[in-house]
Amino acid sequence: MEDHKPASPCVTIEARSPHAASGFEAVVILPTFRRPDGLLRTLASLAAQVTKRNLAVVVMENDADGRAGLAAARGLFETGAMAGLVLVAHERGNCSAYNAGFKVAHAEFPAMRHCLVIDDDEAAGPDWAERMIETVERLDVDVVGAPQVPVFEGPARDAVARHPVFRPPYGATGRVPILLSSGNLCLTRALLERMGDPVFDTAFNFTGGGDSDFFSRAARKGARFGWCAEAPVDETVPARRTEWSWLHARSLRNGALSSAIQRRRDGRVRSAAKTAALLLAAPPRAILQAIRQRSLLIGLYPLQIALGRVQGEFGRIGEQYRKPEAN
Repeated sequence: MEDHKPASPCVTIEARSPHAASGFEAVVILPTFRRPDGLLRTLASLAAQVTKRNLAVVVMENDADGRAGLAAARGLFETGAMAGLVLVAHERGNCSAYNAGFKVAHAEFPAMRHCLVIDDDEAAGPDWAERMIETVERLDVDVVGAPQVPVFEGPARDAVARHPVFRPPYGATGRVPILLSSGNLCLTRALLERMGDPVFDTAFNFTGGGDSDFFSRAARKGARFGWCAEAPVDETVPARRTEWSWLHARSLRNGALSSAIQRRRDGRVRSAAKTAALLLAAPPRAILQAIRQRSLLIGLYPLQIALGRVQGEFGRIGEQYRKPEAN
C-alpha cells in the first residue's frame, strides 16, 4: 500500500435528468453496491432536502454486472424526479466508486462549489445539505464531517450500540484536527482540485481506509477540517455487524489501517515505535475501559487496535469489503 494508484477510466454515464447541469452549485455523490432498496431510501431523503442551494445527485453504481442500483434509480433521473445522473463505475471497490463520483461531478457540473457524500445505507434529514454547506462556510474549512447514527436492523446489546466502531469521533460542532470517515461529508471544490485525481487511493478498495488516507494527505497540504453535530445521517446496520466476529475483524482492521496510514506519512520507524507503545499501554487501558464502560466487549478495543497495528506493520489488513455479503 505504498503507491497512489491512478483511477480507472472505466466509467459510463447511463442515465441523466433533463435539468441543465450548469445550474447546480452543490452536488451529492452516492455510491451504491447491491442495495437497491437502501439506495431508494437514500434518494428519497435527498429529494426531501429543504435548502436554498441548487442540489444535484450523482449515483455511482459499482456492480457493473448486476446493476440493481441503476435499475432502481434510472427512472427517477430520466423523468426529472431527481436532478443529476447515474453512472456505472466498472472497477470494483469503494475508492474506485468515490473517485468516479468526484471526477464526474467536477466535470459535469461546472458551477459546483460544494460536493457532499452520503452512502446507500444512510438517510439524511431534510436540513442535512443546508447545515453541512453552511457549516463549511461559517467555519471557513475545506471539509466537514458529521455523525453517522447506527440504526440496527436486529436487536443489539447496549455494549454493541456503544462500541467504538459505531461511535462518532466528535460531539460538538466546530473545527477539528482531522476526520476519519467519508460516510457523511461536505467538501469544497477547491479542496478536490488541490488534491487532484484520483481523490482516493484504490489500494484501499477492499480494506477500507481510503478516506482516512485522503484526510491524512489533505492535512499535509494544509486542509482545514470541521464537524457538524447538527447534520447526522441514519445508518442502517445489518444484524451481522453486531456479531463478535464482525466487530473483532473491524477492530483489528482499524488498527492495521492506522499503522499503514501512519507508515505512509511518518515512515516505518516512527510507525513501529507508536505500535510498540500502544501494545505496551493496551492491557491497562483495556482494563480501565472495561471497568468504566462496564463491558468486556468495549474494553477489548484498545487491545484489538494494538494487535491490528502489529498486523499492519507486516502488511496484513483484513479485506472486509472483498466479500460484501459477509460485511
